[in-house]
Amino acid sequence: MNIIATPVREQERIVILDSLRGIAILGILLMNIPLFGLPPAVARDPSLLNEQGTINYTIWYLVSWIPEGTQRALCSMLFGAGILLFIGGKEKKGGGMMPADYFFRRQLWLMVFSLVDVFILLWYGDILLDYALLGMIMFACRNLPARRLLIGAAFCFVFMLARENRDLYLKKEKIHFGEIAAAIDTTKTKLTFLQQEQLAAMKTFQEKNTIEAKLKERDESIVRTNESYRTLYEYRTGEYVDTLVHYLFFGIWDVLLFMFLGMAFFKMGILTGQASVKTYVLMTVIGLGAGLAISYFRLQAIIDAKFNGYEYTRRAGFSFYELSRTFRSIGFLGLIMLLYKSGIFKWFFALFRPVGQMAFTNYLMQSLICGLIFYGIGWGWYGRLERHEIYIVVVVVWVFQIMYSHLWLHFFRFGPLEWAWRSLTYWKKQPMRKSNKKAMEEL
Repeated sequence: MNIIATPVREQERIVILDSLRGIAILGILLMNIPLFGLPPAVARDPSLLNEQGTINYTIWYLVSWIPEGTQRALCSMLFGAGILLFIGGKEKKGGGMMPADYFFRRQLWLMVFSLVDVFILLWYGDILLDYALLGMIMFACRNLPARRLLIGAAFCFVFMLARENRDLYLKKEKIHFGEIAAAIDTTKTKLTFLQQEQLAAMKTFQEKNTIEAKLKERDESIVRTNESYRTLYEYRTGEYVDTLVHYLFFGIWDVLLFMFLGMAFFKMGILTGQASVKTYVLMTVIGLGAGLAISYFRLQAIIDAKFNGYEYTRRAGFSFYELSRTFRSIGFLGLIMLLYKSGIFKWFFALFRPVGQMAFTNYLMQSLICGLIFYGIGWGWYGRLERHEIYIVVVVVWVFQIMYSHLWLHFFRFGPLEWAWRSLTYWKKQPMRKSNKKAMEEL
């Protein structure tokens, strides 16, 4: 029997998943915009430009306290669920190796698109390569029951929390041995080669966190971003490559954690709105309750150290980021699903659904739009706007992408990049335009 694989048809789509994707893809710009529009030193330290007591500081605090990291987590959950949707229908139809062939081809093309995002659009915060590679690992887990997927998520959570704290204690160790070396009276005792290295490492870490070093980093970042495309390319791709190995191989547990959760929640009906209201209430109350409390204490420790990474490391006993983010992400998902279950906010989910259907296009479009706005090869607003002003840009991009997505999908079946990705995956040009009759009916 000849089996022809096709993309997910309109009637097979799960509406709430599209809406969730729309919320996540717009929400992720809220997290990414500081790295598009502000030098990294300014983005992570509001004291550098004396923002305390201003609207800029309030915005930094609220974004860092409540949504930070949750939209990336939601995107990872939805990608995990998307693997099941993509593979599930094809495996039901049979076809031997056909489902795996299409899936891995899909992932390899995603890898190509990630290279476009990093090396052409110059977005050094790209997540597509992580999804392309780690999605292949998750393929092997697609048939596990929800309980085992949750166990997998738990292991990844423990590994990531352990990794996070190992990094903290390596830095603490650097300070500890450096201080021991600094306390040695060199007029009486000559430092060994190892002690000299330890002292130099501590001083480098200490100096890197001074106001002077941060201001120098800011100025260099502004100059490099507002220069020619070549200079901008070398700077931003260099930043991406420098962090790639550490994040991809040591932060692997972070992405896998939420992909496991996404698969488990899909099989449990949590992502599709089939779970009970009680389940969503528990997710919201426990997730946001614990997550926001932990996030508060984590931020307070940073504030008490006056945003000095050296002082923060000396004082910190434990790193809570992954713990806080996991709780808040689950709580945030529970809250969204409570709104969905209420039936009162149908307009809200209808607003985001086309954005989610074009999530891939909209994600890469954010890199293009923000590059044109902030980089020197465009309008050159990088480092020129205050913190609250870059969030005005976010709102403008949100409005544009919502309007554009609704209008585009009145006339076309897929977003332009979704169409390209599908055509490349199936080695066949996919139908793009809707019939005139259907398009007019939707208008």
